[in-house]
Amino acid sequence: GVYGVNAQMAVPTNVLEAFRECCHSMPELGESMENGINIDPVPLSRDEFAVAGISDGVASPPFKNLHVRVRAQIVADGLSEPLNWQSAGYDMPPLEWHAKLKHQLLSNNDTDTDANSSTIPSSSPPPPEQKPILLDCRNTYETSVGRFLGAEPVNTENFRDTWSVLETRLADVPKDREIMTYCTGGIRCVKVNAYLTQKMGFKNVSRLAGGIVAYDRTVTATTPNTTTTTTDESLFKGTNYVFDGRVGRVVTEDKLGTCLTCGKKTNGVGNCAQPSCHRRMVQCPDCHDAFEGCCSRACRLRLRNAAAASGATTTLTPAQFSSPTTRRRYESAEEYATAYSTSPGRLYEEMERNTRRLIPTGAHMVSGGMQGTLLKMFASATRHGRVLEVGTFSGYATARFWEGVIGVAAAAREGERVESRRGGGAFVLSLERDGRALDVASAQLSVIERFGFDGDEAAEAMRRVSSSDAAGTGGTAILGREMADDSATFTYRNVSCELLRVTDALATMEEMTVHPEKYNIAAFDLVFLDGDKPRLLQYVEALLSNDVLLRKGGLILVDNTLWKGLVLGPDDEEGDDTAGGGGKKTLEDDKKSRRARRLAGLVHGFNEAVVKDDRLEVVILPLRDGLSVLRKK
Repeated sequence: GVYGVNAQMAVPTNVLEAFRECCHSMPELGESMENGINIDPVPLSRDEFAVAGISDGVASPPFKNLHVRVRAQIVADGLSEPLNWQSAGYDMPPLEWHAKLKHQLLSNNDTDTDANSSTIPSSSPPPPEQKPILLDCRNTYETSVGRFLGAEPVNTENFRDTWSVLETRLADVPKDREIMTYCTGGIRCVKVNAYLTQKMGFKNVSRLAGGIVAYDRTVTATTPNTTTTTTDESLFKGTNYVFDGRVGRVVTEDKLGTCLTCGKKTNGVGNCAQPSCHRRMVQCPDCHDAFEGCCSRACRLRLRNAAAASGATTTLTPAQFSSPTTRRRYESAEEYATAYSTSPGRLYEEMERNTRRLIPTGAHMVSGGMQGTLLKMFASATRHGRVLEVGTFSGYATARFWEGVIGVAAAAREGERVESRRGGGAFVLSLERDGRALDVASAQLSVIERFGFDGDEAAEAMRRVSSSDAAGTGGTAILGREMADDSATFTYRNVSCELLRVTDALATMEEMTVHPEKYNIAAFDLVFLDGDKPRLLQYVEALLSNDVLLRKGGLILVDNTLWKGLVLGPDDEEGDDTAGGGGKKTLEDDKKSRRARRLAGLVHGFNEAVVKDDRLEVVILPLRDGLSVLRKK
């Protein structure tokens, strides 16, 4: 669902009121600001602001840049379905919260012994079973340096862990027991209370409106600067962890945290000054100075070494990343791997789109972004940049191989040897028998020949390869250079890629090994087998029988060697539901199911044979439908 806006920024005091009025005048903000704008209690002077934060171990402003990011959720919760934020219990104003806690904390046994100050009014304490349960909804690194007296930290490492903690802690608590929750700014506790009411059925739930920030501001504003009375002192003790360069705002001088370096009590909180570490840490001022803002001697040494290093112009450091409570949740390892692999770029996205439009029944066979990038890497790592592909299809993988071998040619300064083509130098040869696939591949590779692999012009030209059929047949027309002859060669940066129409790819390869002079063929570094699954072993044998097509040490890549997961073992035939949805299978579904199992058996037989072959080293990568890498010894 749509959640709203969560923002922190620094605003000069002389324009603060104008800023407030502007925010309230915006329908997207003003009508939905439940507790107004949460403002820190103590304004900073210009000089104080300049050094209030820490960046890479150096005093700096709390905010240095403006960042606007769109997230799926304000706080990532890991739940399978959204909660209704409008049903989240009572939003308790800070002064009411303060008064209620004073009444609750009547017994010295209820106070936090690390927070060493509060005097509690003397009156009869409520029975333990009637006292509200006060929950701190923040993570451990936050509660370790500051919390309300009498609060129970949920002690989570990230917000997603909260739900299991609540289920365990409140398993035996009556549903009418009062529960009070709080967090830094009043956002996380809204989700917690929504969960308590909607998922766990609690009926008496409240939260601190505006969180610790609002409480701190309210108590500071209502407490005299001098002659502070014990009844009005803050019941939040220690440091409030905040998510800007300050890291923590000291609310009281109580030292609840434990220095990770020496073990003393402290209220100091920050991040390691060594950029590649940057861990959150609690550290006393003495150790902070002695370790130069670092968490350990090792990090201090690395920081000193970096400062002393000369001649380095760039340093590999971690990118700024989302905290565990806000970063996106991925549904599978493959989805995560795709997100953190190099994107192939817009041109290849247009090639996939063209394939879906021009060859819709086989669109699922395109290698796709992550596997395509891997194929390019394999090609670029070859010694001579020579690739043979069996199964061109729409030319997607062909283009990735071509792009890879161009890099090999550039590194080896072989670009001028374009005349060799099949006979030597960086070169891609792709075999295909399907005429429609060759037409699509030819049209797409001709775009690359003219415009290259990068840039908007190339992507836009690739987009125009497919267009609605003007004749009104309902199909899609190919706009580009179709395959007119049995062979088509494309050249970019003096490196060629050839498409060859064949009747039988295996027969053609066998003929190449017997009569290499007829085809003027030099050995390849890499062969990609992407088709004709029943005869895979015969293709491999043709490549192993001699060194005409594949040099020693060369690679054979074989696609779809996990075959939809059916190679894992025989399934109960009655339980195989190709049609999906548990419905009754049709005769056509049954045929497809039997064919899939038959092919899975053949692929399994292939996998079993090659791993036992002493002429090969084999590894199967569980990428998409399985990619086998075979190295010829």
